[in-house]
Amino acid sequence: MDDETGIVDVVAEAVRKARKGLGLSQEDLALEAGLDRTYVSQVERGTRNCTIIVLARLAKALKTTPDRLLVPHRKGRA
Repeated sequence: MDDETGIVDVVAEAVRKARKGLGLSQEDLALEAGLDRTYVSQVERGTRNCTIIVLARLAKALKTTPDRLLVPHRKGRA
């Protein structure tokens, strides 16, 4: 995370992995979180910097906590 946008990429990867882990489509996640599918897509691509409120809604829909969506994934970690 060398620049200020690094956290956006961390959230993008975490949301995408969590969604796929639950077998949800972007549409399913969007409906569950009360968001538009294009918004979820932008978050997952790292082109949208979501608010804390949206992060909490995504976490709830993904059956996790917001802090877990802020932790960088380390390769080789179980």
